[in-house]
Amino acid sequence: MSCDPGETVGAFLCQAGQVLRAAAIENPRLEARLLLGHAMGATADQLIREPRAPVPPEAAARFRAALAARLDAVPVAHILGSQGFWTLDLAVSPATLIPRPDTETLVEAALELFPDAAAPLRVLDLGTGTGALLLAVLAERPRAFGVGVDLVPQAAALAAANATRNDLAGRAAFLAGDWDAALAARFDLVLSNPPYIESAAIAGLMPEVARHEPRSALDGGRDGLDAYRRLVGILPALLAPGGAAVLELGAGQREAVEALATAAGLVPAGCREDLGGIPRALVLRSAPEAGEKKSIGGGAAAH
Repeated sequence: MSCDPGETVGAFLCQAGQVLRAAAIENPRLEARLLLGHAMGATADQLIREPRAPVPPEAAARFRAALAARLDAVPVAHILGSQGFWTLDLAVSPATLIPRPDTETLVEAALELFPDAAAPLRVLDLGTGTGALLLAVLAERPRAFGVGVDLVPQAAALAAANATRNDLAGRAAFLAGDWDAALAARFDLVLSNPPYIESAAIAGLMPEVARHEPRSALDGGRDGLDAYRRLVGILPALLAPGGAAVLELGAGQREAVEALATAAGLVPAGCREDLGGIPRALVLRSAPEAGEKKSIGGGAAAH
């Protein structure tokens, strides 16, 4: 299909869609609208309603630069500077993973575990990145308070900015450090999306991930389980009585992580699948003490 010549919205979208399609970019028309809308400061609806509107020269230059970056496999979220997650709008940067829809499965599992919206939960997010997990739970539980920890100072600073961006700064604190090193408290809910990709597999990931997202947030060691070994060792000291941890899993990792958790004295309490049917959100609890009921905390375990 040929595109109309000119400097109109319709012409730019048509041409960009063809270029992105030729580069095997998924959803090329959608991405073209996102990039042009960002360059023009316009919504997708405005672009669709006004295809004959002229594209100002400054916006055209920004759009061409954005399109070149996308063709170089820079993620759309990095070009736009933000990504939607749950009900939040989060700033992103190369210092953190881009929040993904699969990770929302952890939020669903956490809310199911603690269904009382008025509960004054203490929440910890280990490897917080953009703050996505912690902030999503705080947005749904208005009496909860949380701490996010990330080894990368730029990530902790970005998460703090996202708390302010989403009007949650009053109930969230962010620390740069080695997970539990600066923590002396216990938490009702511990969340973590740890690095879980096998080291040798990283080079074969999509270039948007392999080249533009931080290796430290991807690399789970030779077998992908290094971070889980660390997590199961520190969780017993971090969980309050009746508390639970929800960990993100990679495909095929459930049995191995459950075995590590059981060996560390934790009790696997269910695993919620993502929309693709992959076991994604593993729930762990502390082993009940003598005389304590096994069913503790709020709500049933995730499916």
